[in-house]
Amino acid sequence: MTNTETNGWKFENSYARLPEAFFAETLPEPSPSPELVMLNYPLATSLGLNAEALEDEDGVSVFAGNRIPEGGKPIAQAYAGHQFGHFTMLGDGRAVLLGEQLTPDGNRFDIQLKGSGRTPFSRGGDGRAALGPMLREFIISEAMHALGIPTTRSLAVVVTGAPVHREEPLEGAILTRVAASHLRVGTFQYAAARQVVDDLRTLADYAIERHYPEITGDANPYVSFLEKVIDRQASLIAKWQIVGFIHGVMNTDNMTISGETIDYGPCAFMDTYDPATVFSSIDRQGRYAYGNQPGIGEWNLARLAETLLPLLHDDAEKAIEVAENALSGYAKLYHSYWLKGMRSKLGIFHEEEEDAKLVKDLLTILKDNRADYTNFFLALTNEKLDDLPMCKTPEFDDWDRRWQERLERQPESDEAAKQLMRDSNPAVIPRNHNVEEALDSAIEGDFTVMEKLLEVIANPYDHTAEHDDQYKMPPPPDIPYQTFCGT
Repeated sequence: MTNTETNGWKFENSYARLPEAFFAETLPEPSPSPELVMLNYPLATSLGLNAEALEDEDGVSVFAGNRIPEGGKPIAQAYAGHQFGHFTMLGDGRAVLLGEQLTPDGNRFDIQLKGSGRTPFSRGGDGRAALGPMLREFIISEAMHALGIPTTRSLAVVVTGAPVHREEPLEGAILTRVAASHLRVGTFQYAAARQVVDDLRTLADYAIERHYPEITGDANPYVSFLEKVIDRQASLIAKWQIVGFIHGVMNTDNMTISGETIDYGPCAFMDTYDPATVFSSIDRQGRYAYGNQPGIGEWNLARLAETLLPLLHDDAEKAIEVAENALSGYAKLYHSYWLKGMRSKLGIFHEEEEDAKLVKDLLTILKDNRADYTNFFLALTNEKLDDLPMCKTPEFDDWDRRWQERLERQPESDEAAKQLMRDSNPAVIPRNHNVEEALDSAIEGDFTVMEKLLEVIANPYDHTAEHDDQYKMPPPPDIPYQTFCGT
């Protein structure tokens, strides 16, 4: 056991009090010679941990799975999921939940080791992870947090001292992931597939208590629960679209009940604006393309609603009616969140009926001109449109006139509108080529490139800092950029 007073771990294990079918007690596999390569100091402090103590041998041994903090109860969670539309019984195949850290401000966060070895749910895999994908999740999850998008976070990465064998031997690593919880739509699918209604109700009660305690006293808290999750996911996916983030693998086991972004595998940020953009090497049909994400979110939520039917109403037909009524609100919620965010990117404070057309016409111009999504809004914010060829077209001139007229109709000052745009349009995102450069250098033992990248993306709305040109859009690649399901 580690010294709790030194490291600051304060664990509880509420999930492990659910029926045993929802998890399997599992110890992480030991790492032969672990070494800490990344530690998120601000996150450690917010969790009530002693960051300096986490760097010593005892601290690193926790991140490596060699020691369990006092109060921890390592488990692998069971869940199911629709993977590219096909239902499968799953579970944590290479992740172990150490416990739930209670923070000084009274919050509770899952502390999970990802890549810590085989579990009863591994299905033939080795349960390990390579260094590159674990560092990718560290970069992207922390970038999402800085952008103000709900997300799991990355506390630490250790190299294990043991290789993992893929197409070639790679350096093994473990990511310590922090989440409001790891409850997923797939967790409820797992419960429903077992057809034990009492267990399903216990799981729903647990999710409500943990994430939505304000609805406990509602007439039917399970209906309220479904509505809450729908609202959270509509808001989350709107935020993805607004910054040009592509998750890449929106399976139902990758949709959280808390409304956090989870599982950064083949994810990336879009450069050239195109709704058909796909980065995942395995998404050959474009199921999870950028433009499809809102609709996939609705599809996934329908799968959640199906699992809750026994709790929504005693009469099966009325339960379906209740579920359909809740789901019917998703599209309006999503559109409202998305349009509000896009208005902010344009410096617009209030609603007008023609705002949606103004935004959609602009996106059509961006697509037709293969414009960089982030850089266009940055240029618009900083009044540097002369540098962009598309801004010399008649189509854009017409749009610009309509936009200026729209701004003139609101009572807020020009400076207030500009400040809203600065607060809504990031100056930098984790560009794909910058991420790859950072990962390549880190794998070779040089973490300075990654550390610099993390420093820059930690303040994405800092429009006063001078960012090097390397954080802008790169020249067109010889081959389309692809990411892989390594995480």
